[in-house]
Amino acid sequence: MTTAKTQMPPKWPFSPEDCEAMVAANIIAEGEQSDVLAGTRSFNVDEYLAMEVAGILHEDDRVELMDGEIIITAPIGDPHVEGTNRLTMGLAPALAGRAIVQVGGPIYLNDRSAPQPDLAVIQMRPLGSGRAPLSEVYFIIEIADSSLRYDSGLKLARYAEAGIPEVWIANLRAREVTIHSEPSGSGYATVHVYRPGDSITLSAFPDVSLAVADFMPPVSG
Repeated sequence: MTTAKTQMPPKWPFSPEDCEAMVAANIIAEGEQSDVLAGTRSFNVDEYLAMEVAGILHEDDRVELMDGEIIITAPIGDPHVEGTNRLTMGLAPALAGRAIVQVGGPIYLNDRSAPQPDLAVIQMRPLGSGRAPLSEVYFIIEIADSSLRYDSGLKLARYAEAGIPEVWIANLRAREVTIHSEPSGSGYATVHVYRPGDSITLSAFPDVSLAVADFMPPVSG
């Protein structure tokens, strides 16, 4: 069973001007500004989303909410982009009309965590129906390079605790995909590793298979 590691990426640095904007938007109380600047004030999902509306955070900022902390996520390099694009190209046509392939959008695990996996495959939903509940998430894919320790540690543990049935971690450096299934506590009871030369059959859609070599870029240099 997988277990959690403790490393958390750095927190987003808020400025005094950001704090004033939070007070003006009723996100925090005036007396909480020093706590925000010190990094000791945690946030919930509603407060986090309100920061985008207030112009404090922007949609192109590399951040996500995890355990009440707004953290900086790793920059996206060329292999990461290529892997994401290839996976999207493989999944979207095969699942058209059967599932939604969400690229980079948030998954709301609870009131304090809204990570943004590289890909999430979720049930088809009517247009305008809002957030997908966790029960409608088939599986999540994280493409990891410098973020490997976070993705396979704390983040994976939070996915397990929320009951996400399956998580893929595509390790760009090792050129392997580890699939975690059967969530149990803060880990997963079943783990399988796939490498170039292997194919992955989707557990939720057994008629769909992806060849690892089709989306795992070669190691540069």
